Amino acid sequence: TYDRDEAETEEFVAPLKDATAVWFGGGRQWRLADSYLNTRTHRELGALLARGGVIGGSSAGATIQGSYLARGDSRTNTIMMGDHEEGLGFLKQVAIDQHLLTRNRQFDMLEIVEKRPELLGIGIDENTAMVVQGDQFEVIGSSYVAIYDPEGNAIAEQDRAKKPFFFLAPGDHFDLLERRPFRPGPQIDSPAITRRAE
Repeated sequence: TYDRDEAETEEFVAPLKDATAVWFGGGRQWRLADSYLNTRTHRELGALLARGGVIGGSSAGATIQGSYLARGDSRTNTIMMGDHEEGLGFLKQVAIDQHLLTRNRQFDMLEIVEKRPELLGIGIDENTAMVVQGDQFEVIGSSYVAIYDPEGNAIAEQDRAKKPFFFLAPGDHFDLLERRPFRPGPQIDSPAITRRAE
């Protein structure tokens, strides 16, 4: 719904109490903020995550999940820092953009992280997703996720002016607390123990 009053009703919230997953579709992210931010629905979505549920989304539905709302202007989606700046905050201190390479947006997030360097900027291309578990995520799909982190450890300070972001490919992982990419090593099974028959 885009009706904030409806998002406050017991009838609308009731199915969320037993839900294991919720999906946010695309559109304009400010409409999602106007509809759900600080409502009963928002609180119930937080409870869903706390009990181990999953929240996903595409396009605006991905962007709304960060604490900072990129492209949240109600007049146009080309303004990065608009009249709506608060997202649902499922990912803390994070701003998310989407359609990254398909729409040639890879430099747009720089405006946000230059003015708000405490934020981690994440850009997700089409046909690509990040699967978050705890404080880490894995990139899946067919394209890339870009990381913008002016205060982080992943890019050496002397290189940040020349390389203000980097890409993660499918299979790459990222630690949201340490703000570092990693690729897990192969899983090694414990050696089998055999005993000689006596």
